[in-house]
Amino acid sequence: MIKITGKLRLIFTILTIIYILVPLLVVIPASFTSASYPSFPPQGFSFQWYTKLLERPEFMTALINSAKFAFMAAFFAVIFGTLGALAIAKYDIPGKAYITSLLTSPLSVPQLVLGVALLIYFTPLMLAGTGTGFLIAHIIICIPYVIRLVLTGLSGFDYNLERAAAILGASPLTVFWKVTLPLIRPAIISGGLFAFLISFDNVTVSLFMVSPDMRTLPIEIFSHMQDAYDPLVASVSSVVIFISVILIVILEKLQGVGKIFGGTH
Repeated sequence: MIKITGKLRLIFTILTIIYILVPLLVVIPASFTSASYPSFPPQGFSFQWYTKLLERPEFMTALINSAKFAFMAAFFAVIFGTLGALAIAKYDIPGKAYITSLLTSPLSVPQLVLGVALLIYFTPLMLAGTGTGFLIAHIIICIPYVIRLVLTGLSGFDYNLERAAAILGASPLTVFWKVTLPLIRPAIISGGLFAFLISFDNVTVSLFMVSPDMRTLPIEIFSHMQDAYDPLVASVSSVVIFISVILIVILEKLQGVGKIFGGTH
């Protein structure tokens, strides 16, 4: 019975992986087609759609915008998320469980609901459709991932090392820079990478926050699909997939993707 259950679990896992990878196995080959329309299997082999991608300034500008906002969102998410995780892990705060749930709530709230809520909240503040509002929205959706990963890194942290450094005369700031930070650095870097990836690929929240003169790559892809039907979208999507895969591989080497959704303690 145990062997049957194990085999069924293995089969289900394999089918799930195949189901997830099928879009990638279609999009990437389709980007190399020589036809003027998307086709799978691709008709011929050509790099023409990647060449045309370089000739489209709106996509290059959108790529730069996506990278810029993703970097800034990841930077601030790492700062706020790391501080929040340290406070939750190290101090006996009243209502700690509720605070943790509140800070990580964007992980469970549908992106569509979150986008509408942010739009309603930002409009009276004159932040909707501005770069500042866009950045704040992305920081909000990135912070929970940083908190989750840093909390995971702190779950096995030996606080006796901090106490020993303090007893030897180190100041609290020195203890943090020389003891705490080096030990949780992999978790912080992993959180920053994942935050960058979440911001870079985000579409739903970005649709509510973006302005006509400020476009990101996912938004540009979405808009292009409404106006045209050609393999250019497949080539752009392949570039995004390539960037995402690189970041996920780095993240897996540093911390492990599965730990993001594991326990916090």
